[in-house]
This record gives sequence, structure tokens and C-alpha cells, in this order.
Amino acid sequence: MATKILIVDDSAYTRQMIKRILEQEHGLEVIGIASDGIDAMAKTLRLKPDIITLDFEMPEMDGFSFLRWLMRERPTPVIMVSSHNDSKTVFKALELGAVDFIAKPTKRASVELQSIEKDLIRKVRGIKEIRMDILSRNLELLTREEPVGAPLVRGREGVQVVAIGSSTGGPAALQIILTRLPGDFPAAIVVSQHMPKGFTGPLSERLNKLSEVRIREAKDLDALEPGTVYICPGGYHLGLKQKGQKTVVVLKEGKMTDKYIPSVDYMMNAVAGVFGPNATGVILTGMGNDGREGMVEIKTKGGYTIAESEESAVVFGMPGEAIKAGAVESVLPISQIPAEIIRVVNTAVNTERK
Repeated sequence: MATKILIVDDSAYTRQMIKRILEQEHGLEVIGIASDGIDAMAKTLRLKPDIITLDFEMPEMDGFSFLRWLMRERPTPVIMVSSHNDSKTVFKALELGAVDFIAKPTKRASVELQSIEKDLIRKVRGIKEIRMDILSRNLELLTREEPVGAPLVRGREGVQVVAIGSSTGGPAALQIILTRLPGDFPAAIVVSQHMPKGFTGPLSERLNKLSEVRIREAKDLDALEPGTVYICPGGYHLGLKQKGQKTVVVLKEGKMTDKYIPSVDYMMNAVAGVFGPNATGVILTGMGNDGREGMVEIKTKGGYTIAESEESAVVFGMPGEAIKAGAVESVLPISQIPAEIIRVVNTAVNTERK
């Protein structure tokens, strides 16, 4: 049975571009087009789409008002269509229940359009795996006041880096984890979240304001420091190398042929190669299998590995693949992962100091 899609956008060019991309794919059917939120409400109730692509700047009723109505009346997976200039819009929409986003197509370079086409098709095809009930439950966790973890024992050995990989549903999952870590966290944290250029900087700034640990978008040759989170910039892969006594970030620009950008596997393989048993890998919600090989590598080198459980993962693809590969030592719901990270780091440090 074909996946039914409703396109909601006030731009005729964007509507036609998305329609053209989707209709050339077998198994995808565009069942309707709406130019504003009021029209979208009527067509949602009448046509019952499986997926909605949604712009937010529209006349009559904007995307936010429509999204609030949708999540209350007929929860449906929503993919936002947004330019990087609308990054605040993106994160607000994710908090309201949108499951993912793509960059807004423009009339410029064909290379850019090819990238958008690939991204849109992948997300639409994988979106059937999304659990809307879990998404709603996780969004409630974002507003719940939770105590930050206890101060940690700072040692020279033990876990020195935590590598976290995520995709669809990842921004909320990252917020749940990072806002529950103490400011004196004694290891560095590197993150690869599938996200295009222009969005990872605002994501880092937003999470930094909410957290006690320091969070920043990674730059080439950044030296890893304890208590600091380095989020790989969109469009790049994050690697590591030794430079004197320090370990530094090495960014590699992604290619059109790369399946995932940023690549969780690329980052985790680098972490395993540099830190071996002093690394911890964490794989969170997301479509596909990115991170499976990296988690295997971290575990093989003696590091500790954690996967988000099916109980809380908005999409169980990435953690499920790592678990099936035998790469995971601990499977936990997102609410328990921060405490497990703290426990592992404390245990490793205390063991080394005995």
C-alpha cells in the first residue's frame, strides 16, 4: 500500500518541487496540497494522510497553530520544510511534535537540490517506523524538572570520552541526556546528530543555555576538554587525532555519495582508535544503521556501549541495528541513560584510582 502524503506550503515552487520528488518514487502518493493551515486541517481530516510535509510561514493559519491542532486532534508524522535561517522555528516545531525536517529547496544549485531530494526520500520512506506515542512521552520529559547528576570524581584515567550518535528524534533525546549531566563531568563528549548545514550551530547554542556542561559546535583542531560537548557541524564528519599531549577534532567535509552526514560510524571509529577502553559509545533514536559499526568497534576495543531501548526510541532503527550486531552492553530508556553514563564514568575513574 502506498504511503499517503499531504504537502502544506504557501510557496507554489516548493509545493511543486516536493511533489515532483515524491511522485517519482514507487510506493509514495501525494494525496493533496494545501497552501495554509486552515486548508491543511480540512484536508487532513478528509484525506487522512500518513505523513505531512509542513512549512511554517503561511497566511491565515501558520504552521505552529496547525501543528498544535494536529498533535491534539489527529497525531500524524510531520516533516518540516525550513531554511537554515529558520533554525529557531525548527527547534520550536520539534518540541511541538514534528519528527524531522528537511532544508527548503531553492532555485539555485542542482547539487543542493539533489541533496534535498535524497534527504526527503530517505526520511519519508523511514517515517513509518516512527512511534508517535513515544514521541509525545519524550516531549513531556523535556518539561519535567530533573535533578542534575551528582558531582563526579575527577581522575586522570578511566572514561575519557563519550561518543553519542542520533538521528530522527535526536534533538529531544540529546536535550534529555545533556541537561542531566553535571558541570564537572570529567570526560569530553562528542556528538554526531544527522542534521544539515546551518542547524547544528543553533542546536549547540540552545543546548548550552539549558545545560551545566559546556556545549559547542565543533571546530577543526578543537582540543577535547573534560566537561565539554562537541557537536559535529552539519555537512561534516568528526574525526580525532593526537597532537602532542592533546586529542583534537579533525573535521572532514561530507560528500554527496555519503549515506549519512554527519556519520556516527566515522566518529565512533575515530573515538575507538584513539581512546580504546577509555571510551563509551551511546546510540540513540534514528532511522537506518549508522553507528552499528562504530559501536562494534568501541566494544571490540574494550569500551562500554549503551543503546536507547525500544521503549523510548522514536525510531528504533539505529539502536536496534547495534543491538542485533551484538555491539551493546546496556539497553535503557532515554530517561535512564544520563545516570548510566555518570555511573560508568564514576566506576571507571574510581577503579583506576584504587
